[in-house]
Amino acid sequence: MKKFTATKTYALAFGLFLGLCIWKFGNPVILDHKITAPVTLSEFLDEPWPLHWANWIFLPLAIIGGWLVVQQKFCWPRSKWLWRLPLLWLGWQFVSATQTVDAELTAATLWQFSGCVACYFLGIFFFANKNLTHWLLVGVLAAFTFCLIRAVDQKLFEYPQSLQFLTEGERCGWTNYPPQAVSTMKLDGIIINTNGTEVANPLILAKFQKGRVSGTLVYPNALAGIILLLWPVSLALAFGATKNLKPAIRSAVIALVVFLGGAAFYWSGSKLGWLIGIVICGLFLIRLDWAKKIKFVAVAAVLILGLGIFSVRFHQYFASGATSAGARLDYWRAAVQTTAAQPFFGTGPGTFQRPYAHIKALESEMARLTHNDYLEQFSDSGLIGGISYAVWIALALAAVGARAWQKENLIAFAIFMGLLAWFLQGLGEFGLYIPATAWVAFTLMGSAVAGTGIQFDKNRTVG
Repeated sequence: MKKFTATKTYALAFGLFLGLCIWKFGNPVILDHKITAPVTLSEFLDEPWPLHWANWIFLPLAIIGGWLVVQQKFCWPRSKWLWRLPLLWLGWQFVSATQTVDAELTAATLWQFSGCVACYFLGIFFFANKNLTHWLLVGVLAAFTFCLIRAVDQKLFEYPQSLQFLTEGERCGWTNYPPQAVSTMKLDGIIINTNGTEVANPLILAKFQKGRVSGTLVYPNALAGIILLLWPVSLALAFGATKNLKPAIRSAVIALVVFLGGAAFYWSGSKLGWLIGIVICGLFLIRLDWAKKIKFVAVAAVLILGLGIFSVRFHQYFASGATSAGARLDYWRAAVQTTAAQPFFGTGPGTFQRPYAHIKALESEMARLTHNDYLEQFSDSGLIGGISYAVWIALALAAVGARAWQKENLIAFAIFMGLLAWFLQGLGEFGLYIPATAWVAFTLMGSAVAGTGIQFDKNRTVG
C-alpha cells in the first residue's frame, strides 16, 4: 500500500511540475538571459520565471523518479531503437557542444534536451504497466485550463483595454499614468522616444490590434502547439470521465472544454496549427466505426469547411505576401546551408542564430531559431544529430499510433492524436526548445510508448 501511495503521489507531483512549466516556463530556453527574476508577489504570479529555475526544480524530481523506478520491475520498449535513438541523439548533442560557436546558448539547450530525454524515460519506466497517467494529467490539464482562460481573457479584456490605455496615454502625453509607471514602461520598451516624442511602441500596439493570443506561452503559435497537444485528451476526458455526472453538469463541462480550447485555438491565429487541426479531425473521423460512404462525406465536409475558413480568415495575410512563410523559407535555406558547411558537428546545440546572422537574406527578419525542430537538429548538431532525432520521433509515433489505432481506448487515441499534431507542428515551429510544451510532450510520448492508457469504461467500444 505504501509503495502504491508513493508512486501515485509522485505521479501527481510530477504532473503539477509539468503544469508549473505550462504556467511559468513558456519561453524558449535560449531566451533565459532576457528573463529577469521576479521580486514582488505580483511578479511571481504574473510574470514568467527564469528558465534555469525549471532545471533545478526538475533535477530532484528526476532523481526521485529514477529511485522509484529501480524499486520496481520495469521493461525496456520492445523496439531497442526506441531507447537507443534518444540516447544517441542526446549523447551526440554533448559531442557537438564541444565545437559550439556559443557556449552559453548551448549550455541552456543541453539542459532542455536532457530534460526532454529524462521526461521520455520517466514516461516509459515510471508509467509502464501502471494506471497512473490520469494522476499525471491532473496538474497538466489544470495548468492547461488556466492557460486557455488566460488566452480568452487576453482577447476579450486585456488586449482591448491595454490598447485603449496606451492610445489615450499617448494622446495626453502620458499624464494619465503615475510617473513611476511611465518610467517602468520606458524601461520595458512599451514607451519609446521617436523624434523627441514619447509614443507607444508601434509593435506592441500592433500586437493588441491583431488580438492574437498566447496565454501563458511565448507567442501565439506556441499556444496553438499546446492546444494541439492537450486539447484532444481534454475532450476525450470531458466526454469519457463525466458519464456519471448529472446531464446538466456534464453538458456544462463539455461545453466549457470545447469553448476554451476552440476559442483560444482560433484566436491564436496559427495558420499551420489550423491546417494540422484539419488533418487530426480527418484522422479521427476515419477511425470511427461508420460506413465508408458516411466517413467519406464527413471527411470531405471537414476539409471543405476547414479550408474554406482558412482561406477567408487568412486572405489578407496571403494577399500581403505571406511574409512569415517567406521568412521561414529563408530560415530553412540557412539551416541546410549551415548543415552543408558543418555536416559532422554542426555549430552547437541552440546556436542557429549565430550562423544565420551572417548568411540571412537582407529582407528577412532576424531569427534565433530555425522554426523547424528537425532542420535545426541538422544545423546545430550535424547529420548524426538530425537523423537520430528524426528517426526516433518517426519510430515512436509509428509504434504509438499502431497501438492506439487498434485499442478500444479513446484516451490512448486522443494522446496519440495530440502527440502527432505537436510533432507535426515541429516542422514549422520550435516547441522542442520550450519546456512548457516539450517536457509535457515527451512525458506523454514515453507513457504512450510504454503502452499506458486510461480506461474509464472497459465495456464500451470506441470507434
